[in-house]
Amino acid sequence: MELQDLIEETRNAITGGGVLESDLEDAQYKAIVNQVLREVGRYWDESKFITVPFAKCIDLKDFNCSSVVKVYRTAAVGSSTGGTDLLDPAYAQQWLLFSSGGTMYNLSEYILNYASWSTLNQIRNTLSTDMSFVEDTHEKKLYINNYMANPGMVTIEYIPRIPTIEDVESDYWIDIITRMCVATAKIWEGRIRSRFKHSGAQWEQDGDTLLAEGNEELKELRERLRDNSNLIGPISSGSY
Repeated sequence: MELQDLIEETRNAITGGGVLESDLEDAQYKAIVNQVLREVGRYWDESKFITVPFAKCIDLKDFNCSSVVKVYRTAAVGSSTGGTDLLDPAYAQQWLLFSSGGTMYNLSEYILNYASWSTLNQIRNTLSTDMSFVEDTHEKKLYINNYMANPGMVTIEYIPRIPTIEDVESDYWIDIITRMCVATAKIWEGRIRSRFKHSGAQWEQDGDTLLAEGNEELKELRERLRDNSNLIGPISSGSY
């Protein structure tokens, strides 16, 4: 979403499509957007993926990372990157079972059973994807624990911070941010209009109404964010 589009949409909601005048300038509307982004960023849970060469310690400073969700092996079994082959323990165990059928009682019959084959595939998928890791949030370092041959590449799933409104592409979050901007603008506008009272005047400003509407709308949106927050995301920075 573009910043100017969000400012215009917020201004139109305050001024009735430009019929009324707003006491807020573009600088104040930009400040409202930045304030809302900082608040929404605490609940932001949309992940991104980055594929990098494997290392026991990976620097996260260039990723604008809020927290790491998962780490996956990227290179396929038997592939090579930089001379390092990936050895999947579950994959190796599968062929060990087939090649040693005479070493265990009734093993050959068991591994030919379709159910056991499906189970083995499920276990293999589980063991060949997620890797254990520890994230150092202060130093922006990711430490990966790998007990077998190292893969050539790993894919990191992480939750980024929201630097600008242009980085927001989800319709859900665009809706949340837009509504929070409108509610915040009502509060700011309402405080300006209700600062002075005309005693005995024939007309009054609608500052109190805007202030009440903005506070109520913002309260409802914050409750919605708290009720639907993904606690596994931003709070899980650390060991997984």
